[in-house]
Amino acid sequence: MTSPVPLVEVVRSGLREGLHHGSAVVVDPQGGPLLSLGSTTAPMYPRSSLKPAQATAMLRCGLDLPSADLALAASSHSGEQDHVRRVAALLERFSLTEDDLRCPPDLPMDETARRGASVERRITMNCSGKHAAMLATCVINGWSTADHLDPKHPLQVAIADTVVELAGEPLAGTGVDGCGAPLFAISLTGLARVFQRVVGTPVGAAMREHPWLVAGTDRQDTYLMAAVPGLISKIGAEGVFAFALPDGRAAAIKVADGAGRPRLPIAVGLLDRLGITGLEHLAEEPVLGGGRPVGSVRLIPGALG
Repeated sequence: MTSPVPLVEVVRSGLREGLHHGSAVVVDPQGGPLLSLGSTTAPMYPRSSLKPAQATAMLRCGLDLPSADLALAASSHSGEQDHVRRVAALLERFSLTEDDLRCPPDLPMDETARRGASVERRITMNCSGKHAAMLATCVINGWSTADHLDPKHPLQVAIADTVVELAGEPLAGTGVDGCGAPLFAISLTGLARVFQRVVGTPVGAAMREHPWLVAGTDRQDTYLMAAVPGLISKIGAEGVFAFALPDGRAAAIKVADGAGRPRLPIAVGLLDRLGITGLEHLAEEPVLGGGRPVGSVRLIPGALG
């Protein structure tokens, strides 16, 4: 089995102080391989990068949402005011309340919103948009809501079937995500195929139209979708990142040590390989010392071939 390869270097005050290893794959509009680096066929958990597939499954189960709410269903939102307001309105529309959510209570991800929060709440947890949409899907189908996170629940069975179809491969395992929902293992290549097949769907259109709702202020997804017209992207925990261009070319990234900061430099490098330029402002993540930039996290020259 191929191992992760060095992709990103951490440079502080002109000296390299570390490397991030990872794997990356790019597929063409038919899902065939264009580039493969590292471990791209071994099972992995895509974490929140699978949310667009989960939202697609909910639509197939009859969920009908405005574009903004559909983007929220595929989000890992920052818990900012408009995120929370929209989740609350979505719950109310289906006669649900915050108490019906089964994601764990948490503070907002956004620093400003976090400072203004007095207690951890389920609705400010970054997955609450997905959970609200899951509950709404259950309501319209007459399914039970209390156990909707059980892998044997009709909703989760439908989501698993959709992931298999979009990835073009069987599930390698089922776990539990940080939000409590079932988590499905596929390969990095399978994740790229998911995005290749979602980009032209209503979920892809909603993400393109509302990138801020997918993520929030000062977030990697928000930056990348704003910078590249037609692109959709979604981060996942443990260093996962996936994106697709409107023509169906798609990529998936996994940072081996689970770090999040190498994701965007790798994505920018892959996009450059695909002919998408002008993203130099996103190509490096700053390294701070004393509150000011003293270095950067950047792609190793030649790492992508």
